[in-house]
Amino acid sequence: MKIIAFVGMPAAGKSVASDVVKEENIDVVNMGDVIRDEVKARGLDPTDANTGGVANDLRDKEGMDAVAKRCVPKIEALGKDLVVVDGVRGIAEVIFFKEHFGEDFTLVFIDAPLKIRFERVSNRGRSDDMTDIEALKVRDERELGWGLEEAIKVADITVENTDTIDAFRNTINGILENA
Repeated sequence: MKIIAFVGMPAAGKSVASDVVKEENIDVVNMGDVIRDEVKARGLDPTDANTGGVANDLRDKEGMDAVAKRCVPKIEALGKDLVVVDGVRGIAEVIFFKEHFGEDFTLVFIDAPLKIRFERVSNRGRSDDMTDIEALKVRDERELGWGLEEAIKVADITVENTDTIDAFRNTINGILENA
């Protein structure tokens, strides 16, 4: 089983990359869904503060690789040759996935500047989105605190997501073809 995982700052394009993957009939396990499911299970509103708080709580209680550990059974249950993981947030998760999947794990860093990412957040309309660029910076800092920067540094592939959506989609499709 080959695993391609997307890592990047909030609103860099991980979800769009996952949409491209789904269009190719490849299954995606979204790490953020693990957090959102836990927020719902705790009876909380899906705000950025609650989502971030639950993410921090899981990592505090279960370890920095808690979300990755919860994803592996979902990945394995799919029983597919290729699965994509959307939303790696830290080096502990990368280490866990690499230990579990070995050489079949590929980490793809999707990069975009802060200004572009904030424009995307402003347009996507998710309940946990930030309403101003300062709030996005706060979220960036929270996620960097989980080891995101270290995870980014060990990525196998880097995709600059600053061009057109079509160019980005073509790049992601190219990665899938070479998997």
